[in-house]
Order: sequence, then C-alpha cells, then structure tokens
Amino acid sequence: MQRDDAFLRAWRDTSGPSSTDADDEPTRAPQRFRTLWISDLHLGTPGCQARALLDFLKHTESETLFLVGDIIDGWQLKRHWYWPQAHNDVVQKLLRKARKGTRVIFIPGNHDEFARKYLNHNFGGIDVADDWIHETADGRKLWIMHGDLFDGVIQCAKWLAHVGDSLYEFTLRLNRHLNSLRARMGLPYWSLSKYLKLKVKRAVSYVGDFETAVAREARKRGVQGVVCGHIHHAEMRDIDGMLYCNDGDWVESLTALAERADGTLEILHWSEHMPRMVRSKKEKAANRDTVAA
Repeated sequence: MQRDDAFLRAWRDTSGPSSTDADDEPTRAPQRFRTLWISDLHLGTPGCQARALLDFLKHTESETLFLVGDIIDGWQLKRHWYWPQAHNDVVQKLLRKARKGTRVIFIPGNHDEFARKYLNHNFGGIDVADDWIHETADGRKLWIMHGDLFDGVIQCAKWLAHVGDSLYEFTLRLNRHLNSLRARMGLPYWSLSKYLKLKVKRAVSYVGDFETAVAREARKRGVQGVVCGHIHHAEMRDIDGMLYCNDGDWVESLTALAERADGTLEILHWSEHMPRMVRSKKEKAANRDTVAA
C-alpha cells in the first residue's frame, strides 16, 4: 500500500458510524482554552493511546486546535494496516470539532509526510498547512511546525530512522505487556521507552541539540516562540531568549500545549485530568487492542 493511499483510506474509513456518537455528552465539564496543540498521535499503530485522546477531545474546547504532525502513522500503515474503531472515533471527533466551529489546522510530520502533497487543501473543515504563525492573546508570535526538518537522522539517514521506528514500536509493545502486569498489581502507568531515553546520554544530547536548532531557526524568523512536536518530549522553556514549546505525544506522555484566554501557555498532562475509573477502563480497552494486534 502506498502512503498516499494510506492517508486517503484512513480518512475514508471514518465515514461509518462512530462508537462515540451515542455518548457525545461530556461526563464532566469541559475545560475551555483559546488554543490547543497536540501532535504525535500515531493513529494506525497499537501504541496510540486513542481512548485517552478521545477523553481529551471530549473534555476540552478551544477556538483553534493545531495538529502538529504525525497524526496518522503512514510508516506503520504501509507495513501493516491497523485501524481499530477507537482510531476511527478520534478522526470523527476531530472532524466534528471542525464542523462545530473549532478551527482545526493540520501540519504534517515525517510519519504523515504523504499529506504534504495536500498543503493548502481542506479535508472536512481541517486545513492542511506546512507551518503556521500563531499570535497569542498577549501579542506574541509563535512559529508552529512539526520539527522533523531539524532531525539530522531524518534528513541524512532516513533508513536509520525507519530502523529506529521499528525498535521503538517493539519497546512500546514490551511496555504494554509490562503495564498490563503493573495494572493487575495496582501500580500506575510507567513508560519504559521514556525511562530508557532519559538514561541514554546520547539520546539526552540529541534532544538538547534538536531544541537548540529549532530555537535558533525561530529567532531567524523574527518570532517570540516556537511550538513543535516530533521528539515525544513535552517541554516549555526559554532557550537564549526564545520560548521553546513541545507539546509531547499521545503514545507515552499524553500531553498537550494549551493557551488560556489571557495568552498564558501551559503543558497539560492529561493522565492527571482523567478520573481513575476512566483510566482503568482505558487501560483494559488498550490491553484488548494489544491482544487484537
């Protein structure tokens, strides 16, 4: 299957009924924001935490929602088609938000790079763009892009990136079995891959180099800050006078970047916002998805 076909098939596969249609009323009051940024959903892979993501989409509202790349994982879909109902529901929910007035802007990443051929097009109310300049409520200009163009591995040795992606997927599978055992023991979720990345000095150096390169390019563009994804590491800090923000991912960290009505920015760790009962149901469902995969 070609990656272009994977993108279109994933979009077409949302035409059926959504399992969330009958349960669209929030079970708790939604949190309201001016702007939200999410990235690295990796829909189309067993590692995607689709049910936690649905909980986030169901219990947040915003004027603008940025999808900052790696939304649909074409790399994985090309190797093996995996598209459970929960992933279908996520796309349905995004399309529904767009229909109800949220401005949804999709900036493709490296895993959904096939979507870059559709730049400046609109799919069901969702705009596709290469990058974006967003102005916050307090007047700061933020450059929005995925970040893969600042990844030396992606640019210089793409084959190595694919190898790394396969190893990462293996680690996530191992992590799901480990957390299934932890859940039965009453222990909270723990990320093996995140632990390994933080322990490996080379990986820590890579993250630092990436952040510095992104901040340097943002300065050249004359903005006050930058928002990206790609490295699955949620962060918000100052780098030599430039505001650097990374919204994390929905494979491990379950994070988003949010702008309040006054322009204040913050990282949302959604696992802290879900009631324990909701998390337990999602963990059980995720375990069923793992078995099905």
